[in-house]
Amino acid sequence: MSFPRYGDDSDDDWRELASEQHREITAAKELDSDLDFAFQLQLQEAINASLSLQPSSSSSVSTPQNDTKLPPPDDGVSVSITDFQSEELLKIEQEIKDRKLSEVEFKRIRDDLHRRIHDKKVAEEIHRMPDDDWDEYGDNFEKPFGGEGSSSGNSNRNGEVFRVYFKGLIEKEVEVKGHNSDKLRVHSGVFYGIGVAICDSRGELLFELAKPIYGNGLTRKVVEFKALLEGLNTALELDLKRVNFCCHYYPLYQYVTHRWTPKQQRIIPFINQVAQLQGKFASCRPILVTGNDVRFAFKLAREAIVAQVNKPSGSSGAGSSYETCVICLEDKLTSQMFTVDGCMHSYCYSCMKQHVEVKMLSGVIPKCPHESCASELKVESCSKFLTPKLLERLKLRFHEASIPVTERVYCPYPKCSALMSKAEALAYTKTKSHYPAGVRSGGATLCIKCKYMFCISCKVPWHNNMTCYEYERRNPYPPAGDMNLKNLAAVNLWRQCVKCNHMIELATGCYHMTCR
Repeated sequence: MSFPRYGDDSDDDWRELASEQHREITAAKELDSDLDFAFQLQLQEAINASLSLQPSSSSSVSTPQNDTKLPPPDDGVSVSITDFQSEELLKIEQEIKDRKLSEVEFKRIRDDLHRRIHDKKVAEEIHRMPDDDWDEYGDNFEKPFGGEGSSSGNSNRNGEVFRVYFKGLIEKEVEVKGHNSDKLRVHSGVFYGIGVAICDSRGELLFELAKPIYGNGLTRKVVEFKALLEGLNTALELDLKRVNFCCHYYPLYQYVTHRWTPKQQRIIPFINQVAQLQGKFASCRPILVTGNDVRFAFKLAREAIVAQVNKPSGSSGAGSSYETCVICLEDKLTSQMFTVDGCMHSYCYSCMKQHVEVKMLSGVIPKCPHESCASELKVESCSKFLTPKLLERLKLRFHEASIPVTERVYCPYPKCSALMSKAEALAYTKTKSHYPAGVRSGGATLCIKCKYMFCISCKVPWHNNMTCYEYERRNPYPPAGDMNLKNLAAVNLWRQCVKCNHMIELATGCYHMTCR
């Protein structure tokens, strides 16, 4: 939880700009309303004029002109551009108000913290004062908060060192009580939470923070670093100059003391951020502590996870929550994240689309992008981020993978090339009444898509009253398309798999081929 600071001039400029835009939009709406009203009047006059020119008949029922009414305006979902702009301006104005309230609230928290520190130091000074001095001038002793000699803003000058406890927590199952009963419910998934507790030199709690983290695929190192950064940022905002941050996670302590070199590239930016924040303090040192010493922070992280689980799905904040895609490292709306069924790993739609496209081009069934995860994608769920054309290709790829290589049959007609298994083709052929019984044993088969007959033995269009050997003898040369493919394969040194007949290009390595 960081507390951004914005200048009053910037907020005033935004407020003035928003007010000006609001006035312009209001004027545009009034103009649109006037133009629409004028158009309705002209249309009404045209209708009345056309009705007055029609000849009257005795059989027709006369209708007064005043009864002729235009259809009511469409109250559908169509919204003008000015309405969208007005909504955006209202959002900006609300954000400015919320920012102001946040700054005021945090200033109150910071002043209250310094006041508590000041009161404790004054009480200690009075406690250490000799009785003779107290009897002599105790009635006149005073150190008002914020006045001369006050220790509120200068507590750090006296050498007091504050302690920052932090904890990043990951849980896969969370037990919470039901809303209407005391029965425990178990929520499965991956939940992240961080807790920060700031104490004075005597160990008394001064500030606490519990915050959930929305993301996926985060490791313990990443969550612990996020908790540390949150704690250091909070200490800076509280204007604490000397702090010791207490690490109970040994790898993190080794990283921030530069005794270990990280092997994962994603950890390096966190280490650099910690080093930058350390430079903003007068003194900031890491201390290795036991797990029991961070119990305050552990409890806060646990509360953050429970609050995340108990959050109603229809609350106002749920629809605007963000998650970080671990592939592109961008913050995306939760509604723009795709969750893989089974493993519950989630990624943004854009990255998932690119992942599926690359796997399909490689001839591989797309699975979960998470490292060492074997969860397969479901075609139905992929419709959220794939175009209809890509979705059909994915269905075909899954269908192809479900058929053994030796059982795959492609329609030999160039305009069809439908994929089917031998069992599917033979079963479909037998269901047709016009299937010629005389050629049942000759391999005649109907394509399940184009309904044309072909030979399932030699994979060519059906050769009636002719054996496969006779057909090959009379047609020794393959079609022009096959010849072009073979010539292209010879130029590019492609080879054909002896098992599945797929063309293979050598990228690297030896010439050994393994059929996929």
